Formats: sequence, structure tokens, C-alpha cells
Amino acid sequence: MRYSRNRRKTSAKPVSDINVTPLVDVMLVLLIIFMVTAPMLQMGIDVNLPRVKAKSVDVGEEKLILTINDKEEIFINKYKTSITGLKEKLESIFSSRIDREIFMRADEKVPYGFVVLVMSEVRKAGVDKLGMITESPKE
Repeated sequence: MRYSRNRRKTSAKPVSDINVTPLVDVMLVLLIIFMVTAPMLQMGIDVNLPRVKAKSVDVGEEKLILTINDKEEIFINKYKTSITGLKEKLESIFSSRIDREIFMRADEKVPYGFVVLVMSEVRKAGVDKLGMITESPKE
């Protein structure tokens, strides 16, 4: 605390000013340290990895394709099923599979609401990944 320099007053009151200069100095030093060390943290170690020729591993599971035709009929690969039995069939299929993914394709004339209904049944069956199959546009 500082005392006022005015000697004319008989009562010496302490002045309550906070000196922030040391705080600013410390913060600037820390900022400089972090600016210098941050690029060093991003650097890696150069390693020459061995190169090996190998064939890709085939899991052997065929991909499931769910098809909806223009008559709103549902097919799992080539087998026809109904919307009510879709969840149970998918649950039984995925009980013995490692990956829980299915690909879906639908005719362009099928109403959007029906496609969403089928997608919700697929999600209820516990499918993790649902891919949509489309065709590329004709030029």
C-alpha cells in the first residue's frame, strides 16, 4: 500500500491501487514460451516403415441389399419380405454377422414416406450403417 504524498493533510490514508505491471510481465513471458514451444510439439519422428506386398483380407460375408420396387415391395437381396416382418428378419440375419451394415435402393416412384418408414424399421433392427445406392446422372 502506498500512502498519499500530500503532506498538507494530517490524516495519511492508504491508496488502494493494484499494480498490474508484474502480472502483465509474467503473462507476456508465458505467452512467448508457449509460442516458441507449440511448433515443437507438432513435430514427429521420421521412421522408414518396411514395405510388404500382401493381398487384401476377404471377410467372406456378402453385403445385404434392401430393395424397394415401384410397387412398394421389399426385398432383402432376392428374397421378398413385408414391412411388418422386416425387423425380425434383419435381427435374425444380423445375429450371426460381424458388421451391421445394409445398403438400400429404392425406385424413384416410391413415396418418400414409405422409404423413411422402411429406414426406421431397419434402425429398430439394430443396424449401425445404412447406405443408399443411387445411379449416376445421365449426361
